[in-house]
Amino acid sequence: MTNAEAILWRSLRGSAFMGLKFRRQVPIGKYVVDFLCIDHTLIIELDGAPHDEQSQKQYDTRRDAELIAQGYKVLRFPNDLIIGGGDIVLDHIRAAIPWTKG
Repeated sequence: MTNAEAILWRSLRGSAFMGLKFRRQVPIGKYVVDFLCIDHTLIIELDGAPHDEQSQKQYDTRRDAELIAQGYKVLRFPNDLIIGGGDIVLDHIRAAIPWTKG
């Protein structure tokens, strides 16, 4: 795990985040996603510097489109936001869970 993945995993594992069950490094078809909440078909991807390159961005866009076509919602966050962003990422995840919206 990267440092950013370890930080986020501490908040998600063991149903610690809103009682939701997350798994990490989950295979879905030909892909492996960083984190998955099966109950809400929510994928969370953390992106480091290699994802800034144009070819990787194109790959990520195609990959996300395929996962979305399978019924998943995909949230992507840069590693820097996990490491220095406080609860910003958790707030975005919370907002993506349908039953938490007002």
